[in-house]
Amino acid sequence: MDKTTPHAAPERATGRTWIGLALLLIPALLVSMDLSVLFVAAPAITQDLDPSGTQWLWMMDVYGFVLAGLLITMGSLGDRIGRKRLLLVGALAFGAASALLALATSPELFILGRALLGIGGATLAPSTLSLIRALFTDPAQRRSAIGLWTVAFTGGAVIGPIIGGVLLEFFRWGSVFLINLPFMALLLLAAPFLLPEFRSPAKASFDLLGSATSLVAILSLVYAAKRLAEYGADGTAVSALVAGAAFLAVFVLRQRSARNPLIDVSLFTRPAFAASVTGNTAVAFAMAGLGLLAFTFLQVVHGLSPLTAALYALPTILGTVLGATFAGLLADRVRPAPLMGLGLAVGAVGFTIVGTVGTGGGAVPFLAGYVVVTFGIGVVATLANTLVLATAPPERAGAAAGVSETSTELGAALGIATLGTIATSAYRSGMEQNLPGAGDAALETVAGAAATADHLPGPEAAALLDTAFTAYTSGIAAAALTGAAVLAGVTVLALVALRRLPPGTETPAHGDAAAGHTSQRNSDPLFNTPE
Repeated sequence: MDKTTPHAAPERATGRTWIGLALLLIPALLVSMDLSVLFVAAPAITQDLDPSGTQWLWMMDVYGFVLAGLLITMGSLGDRIGRKRLLLVGALAFGAASALLALATSPELFILGRALLGIGGATLAPSTLSLIRALFTDPAQRRSAIGLWTVAFTGGAVIGPIIGGVLLEFFRWGSVFLINLPFMALLLLAAPFLLPEFRSPAKASFDLLGSATSLVAILSLVYAAKRLAEYGADGTAVSALVAGAAFLAVFVLRQRSARNPLIDVSLFTRPAFAASVTGNTAVAFAMAGLGLLAFTFLQVVHGLSPLTAALYALPTILGTVLGATFAGLLADRVRPAPLMGLGLAVGAVGFTIVGTVGTGGGAVPFLAGYVVVTFGIGVVATLANTLVLATAPPERAGAAAGVSETSTELGAALGIATLGTIATSAYRSGMEQNLPGAGDAALETVAGAAATADHLPGPEAAALLDTAFTAYTSGIAAAALTGAAVLAGVTVLALVALRRLPPGTETPAHGDAAAGHTSQRNSDPLFNTPE
């Protein structure tokens, strides 16, 4: 076909299509929500199951580990066996794991349930994003759909503690997992009728070796990041980091030589794809690192209950909604480079605001900066996910979605590790300089200082808390300014990498239609490697 032949106008979405999108937003929300719901359920679970310290770490972390490790594998598997089919399998697995968790009577059963929940989540998340590509062919409507998906996926981390707090007011801790069951039942009943099936037309075999190496690489890197956050650069952390890097290199070599690779690593030579994945990693780094510090700041320093702190954080979801809407409205008129650069720069400004809030500033200025951060994140995440899906061939959209979400999980782990370590180091330094005799617990964490103060006379308790709150706020400031610097650096990268892309890059001529026209690809900046 001649490349000048006009393309047929993309079909507009119908009411049935939008209902299908609403169905897809449910698992996107729940997968993200189950990462944070344990924040408020933790005390009740530990009291009931009485885990050891090591068991509790696995109870908290194994879900994120398995989820991150399997996203690329499950995304590629969905491309081969059918994305709707994989979504239904994931709904069944996610529901069964939720029931097991709710009924767990020992730490071992709880860990098993969280691992199975991670497997279910890894099948759900890339299927939801890749099916959006199949549902929406109109680029403007696709951007709106991806914006809504972004709000659901990022907002779940904030909504999790809120829903968990409400449920724990009336029910036992198992209720925070049982709430998943009716939604998974709805997905199983409605998806066969509302969602299309899509799979790669090629009868390709599945790359088991690539899947195994990617799983080991990602699990090792995520574990190294978390270990660094908790214990610093000890032998275990360094070993995990080296192993992760080695297996990642093996994975890349395997993908370059395999006949049917999990992902086409040449995608990373395309500026749009590489910059979008980097942008996703950066904003996940920012959100996870700040979220970890924010809830402690609100609950310990400002004395809010978990539920009240989560309600205070609700405006951050509004920031994400506004950012996603802003990106959707301007994407057809503004080039991706300045638009994504603006989102990253706004996020950096929000971090700077957070970094200037002192202990006497109150929770409102802190949350105002947090909302500015989430506005920027809404812009970047919407554009990044849109460009990732537009860059990848339609038959590889599931694998591309897996890469995008894996970058989010890795960014989150790095954010918790890096910003958490910076904040902790600054806190300990402040305490050792100003109140070295406070005791081990008070010198380690601000929560430990608050617990120590409960057993001290009034004046001594007040002095300890004042010193601890000041030290913790200084730690947040140091972490926030680091986050601002990271986002500022990625802003420059996005401006350079995306500079050749025109407005509305994900239109059919650049996206789906281009997938079938080699001549169009050869002249399209979306697909070309840098000169």
